Amino acid sequence: MLTADSNNQNSENSQHRHLLNTYLVGGAVRDKLLNRPVKDKDHLVVGATVEQMLALGFQQVGKDFPVFLHPKTKEEYALARTERKQGHGYTGFTCYAAPDVTIEEDLIRRDLTVNAMAMDEQGNIIDPYHGQQDLENRILRHVSDAFVEDPLRVLRVARFAARYHQYGFTIADETLALMSQISLSGELSSLSAERIWQEIQRSLAEDNPEVFFETLLKCHALKALWPELHSLWGVPNPEKWHPEICSGVHTMMVLKQAVRLTNESDNTTIKQNSTIIRFAALCHDLGKGLTPDNKWPSHHGHEKAGLPLVEKICQQLKIPNQYKQLALKVCEYHLHSHKVFELKASTILKMLNHLDAWRKPEEFDAFVMTCKADFLGRLHFENRPYPQEQFLLAVMQAASAVDAKEFVEQGLKGIEIKNAIAKARLIAIESVQRSFHQMATDIG
Repeated sequence: MLTADSNNQNSENSQHRHLLNTYLVGGAVRDKLLNRPVKDKDHLVVGATVEQMLALGFQQVGKDFPVFLHPKTKEEYALARTERKQGHGYTGFTCYAAPDVTIEEDLIRRDLTVNAMAMDEQGNIIDPYHGQQDLENRILRHVSDAFVEDPLRVLRVARFAARYHQYGFTIADETLALMSQISLSGELSSLSAERIWQEIQRSLAEDNPEVFFETLLKCHALKALWPELHSLWGVPNPEKWHPEICSGVHTMMVLKQAVRLTNESDNTTIKQNSTIIRFAALCHDLGKGLTPDNKWPSHHGHEKAGLPLVEKICQQLKIPNQYKQLALKVCEYHLHSHKVFELKASTILKMLNHLDAWRKPEEFDAFVMTCKADFLGRLHFENRPYPQEQFLLAVMQAASAVDAKEFVEQGLKGIEIKNAIAKARLIAIESVQRSFHQMATDIG
């Protein structure tokens, strides 16, 4: 149902359409035809000049090509344009935007046929490159050979493959071949860290982010962009704990479990931090790529070995600190979580201190969830219980209840208070250990 605001917005757009030859283009048309919610509306203006747009009150925001914000709705309007490759990378283009550029000339420069459609104000579809047919056949196909001129398209298409996987979309063989051509050409090195991370982060928000990374692997882009993750494929694990064997396959399974757990969680903070948890899932076993092959399938010490690799990718791609911090903690302590019933109370307390759990309890919840995803992300482990989750959360709750106020009132000071808190937390952990041991004994 249309609201008053949406009616006003449509009215504002309509008034300008009478003065300009405008079309809805790109993702808005694609998602409209797929009956998906349309988040962002981009408009194409054919036959107009920069001066006309400014005279109508539009605000110019594009530096390299004329893109404008609508004076009221703030939706994007771009003049029809053609582009010609002049240099390296995704910025090496010269743009021609003039009233004589046709809608077909503008649409042919786009990446995929399903993104190269337009809709006029009567709802008629302009589809010169058969996007509707590819939409119906669930195919992601490049529009023209100019696809190879923009290396960013490798990441974009991989992200579209992840987003539309649930609809049954696959990448056309000839498009995947062009993606491989770009990856092997070295052009991916021209992409900025910010743009690479933006595509990774956006893919992590999808329901099938594993498809993004599997696509990059398939077209040789993962090796160029994140070689430490790429190297996990072909590295074996002990079959008893990893029936899927391959570390790369395992990592994708863990990512899928992280998606499932974050989607199913009713914890608002977990929902808000879902991409942070999914990134940590990707990083947890990076150290296994450093194990000498004569030590396979054992990976002793892979937890700490992976820490510099997490630091490296985070620095390289300028990844936000909250992503790095959780990834480092999961990388170093995920085996502690799995083996927590075998640990001494003092070791558990030391782990909680290192995890900074007292100051960051919400991050600790995310840590536990990522470790659970690691355990479940194995062949035939998907439905196994993970009692470590309940135990760790119970330990955290009990130990967090220790209040320094009690010891201050006893007259303790400085290091005495710190030691008293540690001792009380240790007692609380031991109490939870006894409770869980009793429960296990009763069940047995």
